[in-house]
Amino acid sequence: MRLPLALLEVFDAIARAGSMRGAAEALGVTPSTISHQLKSLEKQMGTALFVRTTRSVLMTEAGRALSRGALPAFDQLANAVQEARDVGGSPRGSLRITLPEFAYTMALAPHIVSFRKAWPEIELELIMTDALVDLMEAGYHAGIRQGDRIEQDMVAIKLGEPLPLAVYGSHDYFERRGKPQSPADLLFHDCIRYRFHRSGRLAPWVFHDAGEPHTVDVSGGLIVSDLPALYQMIADGLGLGYVFRDGPPEALRRTGLASVLTDYLLPIPGLNLYYPREYRSMLPLRLFIDHMRGAFRVDDPGALPAEALQRPASHAPQSSKA
Repeated sequence: MRLPLALLEVFDAIARAGSMRGAAEALGVTPSTISHQLKSLEKQMGTALFVRTTRSVLMTEAGRALSRGALPAFDQLANAVQEARDVGGSPRGSLRITLPEFAYTMALAPHIVSFRKAWPEIELELIMTDALVDLMEAGYHAGIRQGDRIEQDMVAIKLGEPLPLAVYGSHDYFERRGKPQSPADLLFHDCIRYRFHRSGRLAPWVFHDAGEPHTVDVSGGLIVSDLPALYQMIADGLGLGYVFRDGPPEALRRTGLASVLTDYLLPIPGLNLYYPREYRSMLPLRLFIDHMRGAFRVDDPGALPAEALQRPASHAPQSSKA
């Protein structure tokens, strides 16, 4: 027999309060409503659940049998409701964010320590991939991507300015091979190429001349799918790399990396944190967003619908759809 949950809730309230009036106060209804709903429940069950007197309401054997199963069930239901409220409503719990490796290295890494110190009860899981994923389907709460690579039904938060690019080489390499004076000169240099994890595509080397973009089909003896390794290979003099200007670790910058062809390079869209609208009130996510805003010193912290972001073409080691 399936009974309306509302009627069982009335039974639970009477059993706990020991009176019709007490149950009415607990549920915010009138005593007459409680009496009417109890009669409806007893009629559907075909048995009396309480013995009513002028002074008290006592459970029958049938009532006690129902209470042994119903009261613990309502306790579990109340706990489940409270847990659901707590998830996202308190500064604790899990927060799962997907992002490409370069976004962690260049943007998040310096600020994770301070975030953990500020909110130690939030379990932060960072899933690093260059693939674009369905956040809800994959069970992620948010993602970090370039501004032109965000689904249009998401809320987006700007984390920083456009990302400048560079063609880096070591002083040792330039002493041996010379410096390219134009993008076409790269055809005669060893170029270390980057391959996307998910799609397997090679990242294109795109340059701008008189406002027009064009791609140089570079070659070389090294291909890598890890940006830190790419920077290290450049520093070791193994070739030139088309990378983020601010990406090399400080230790590698001190070894003497030099950039070339700067007049032919334009920045690509900056990083944005994005999330489904359904998670806008999730407190761990809000705390993470506020922390990142402060870390990046974002002047305009407003949340924008993703479709409001500019979507220019971008060409660099970045997340890949495939």
